Amino acid sequence: MTRASRKPKPFAVPPKEAPVPVVIAKAKAAPSDQAHPHQNLDRAARAAMARLSGGVSTHSFTEAWNDWAQHLARSPGRQMELAERAVLNAWKLMGMATAPGAGSPYAPKAHDHRFDHPDWQKLPFKHLQQGFLAWQDWWDHATAPTRGLRPEDAERTRFLARQMLDVVSPSNFPMLNPEIIGQTVKTGGRNLTEGAAHLMHDAVKTMTGGRDPAPEGFEIGKELACTPGKVVFRNDLFELIQYTPQTAKVHAEPILIVPAWIMKYYILDLSPHNSMVRYLVAQGFTVFMMSWCNPTADQRELSLEDYRKHGVMAALEAVCAIMPEVPVHAVGYCLGGTILAITAATMARDADTRFGTVTLMAAQVDFAEAGELLLFLDESQIAFLEDMMWEQGYLDRPQMARAFAAIRAEDLIYTRNVQRYFLGRDDLPSDIGVWNADSTRMPARMHSEYLRGLFLENRLTAGRFAVEGRVIALKDISVPLFVVGTETDHIAPWRSVYKTQLFTDGPLTFVLTKGGHNGGILSEPGHARRHYRIAHRPSGALYISPDAWFAQYDPKEGSWWPEWTQWLARQGNGMVSPPETGAPERGYAPLCDAPGEYVFQP
Repeated sequence: MTRASRKPKPFAVPPKEAPVPVVIAKAKAAPSDQAHPHQNLDRAARAAMARLSGGVSTHSFTEAWNDWAQHLARSPGRQMELAERAVLNAWKLMGMATAPGAGSPYAPKAHDHRFDHPDWQKLPFKHLQQGFLAWQDWWDHATAPTRGLRPEDAERTRFLARQMLDVVSPSNFPMLNPEIIGQTVKTGGRNLTEGAAHLMHDAVKTMTGGRDPAPEGFEIGKELACTPGKVVFRNDLFELIQYTPQTAKVHAEPILIVPAWIMKYYILDLSPHNSMVRYLVAQGFTVFMMSWCNPTADQRELSLEDYRKHGVMAALEAVCAIMPEVPVHAVGYCLGGTILAITAATMARDADTRFGTVTLMAAQVDFAEAGELLLFLDESQIAFLEDMMWEQGYLDRPQMARAFAAIRAEDLIYTRNVQRYFLGRDDLPSDIGVWNADSTRMPARMHSEYLRGLFLENRLTAGRFAVEGRVIALKDISVPLFVVGTETDHIAPWRSVYKTQLFTDGPLTFVLTKGGHNGGILSEPGHARRHYRIAHRPSGALYISPDAWFAQYDPKEGSWWPEWTQWLARQGNGMVSPPETGAPERGYAPLCDAPGEYVFQP
């Protein structure tokens, strides 16, 4: 029997029951949730402090400094080691200074572009650069984990030291930066006046909460998010877009994409040349995309369960009404992948087999190794954020953006500021830059549940995450999984994403691709200097550690997208005629053209 003639995989939908409140919403609630009403004054005071500090609690970092300093104070051997390191670094600098032709003993880190300009290799700027890098080297060594020091405190101390060093980098000062000096001489100081204008513009925008319009040639619905389609369903939480077929025949099974609600969906439908949606449609897939709303203070009580039940499950109901009797390829990106994994595990528990496959892109299910974002999260920090959200109803866009930028402050903050304020250069417009500035808010209740239940308590892989009153387990997912990690992801580190293999038993294909959290996913065919590693794990196979896996599989040149679409096709049942857009007779009539209305919500 040919693949095209095979019958679709049978699937079952469990009978609908009365909704039961999700347990995680009340899991280990903050003590102040049931405290005396007078403590609202405390919460208001902490919320005010949180606004001044950008939402960062100083308690955790002060505690980390104390832990590090006390362990260093009672470790004379460690003190001698650091003294020797300082002397060694000084000798290296002295040797470079006394031998003009000597090479540079220190090099910037791979992601540090502050010293890329060739004039940094000229005297005296080379000495300034090398002196700073020697200082950075010493602090990296001084904040390394030591016996008795809590590892998280060592990492926080290193992070704080790096933030302080970044402030005093010679690249930040006009009289010490050869690129700024050269540009000032060349333009007669015009770069400084233009930079001052940029600074004033950005200061006003920050104080007023304003946003710049999209630059010419990057308009949403025209140049971005422009794959043709129709909105076929809408509720208060999301719109569902069904994209117009572009081939005479399409694969029998549709694709439902669940993007993260921390971002606008069109990162996956960016420009025509790098749109994942356009690529999938061109390969003969019927694609449905969820476009989340941008929550306001009135939606502060939206919960993680709301995003599952009234988001992913409502979208699945619509897709199955429009294309009935066939399983669905479910795809989740970032936070959308996490909620998709929760949904898939819940469906498996409830004998709901409407998912044919599940793809998780840069999505974590275990948060024990969630990277530098964990530096910001402990009980003190989450309580601080909860108080801020208690007052305003959500976590605002700038507050999240600052946290992400601080992880790569040398590049995302200081290099950009030098370019914009001292060199007088505008940010070059780009599709991903427009999307990056078009961030969203996070509703207070959902974000608190997410931080406490997943990041802080890691309940999902610990067997303590309950949906509708019953615990779910990722190992119940039996459908084929396709999991994608990216090599330089600082939001969902690939080793953390890889751990999906540790908590699932079914067939799983893992791909590790070059790039970061966004760039690694947007790896369209023809993208220069791209590679990926791929391997399949059959059901019941033994676990391989991420480093052993990395060493075992050689990289392949090119894009991972064709591998994925071929994998999807192998899981399917051949080609059929394209479906109609929407299903008016079932209550899913087309409402408007893509990209819909929610993507334009400010």
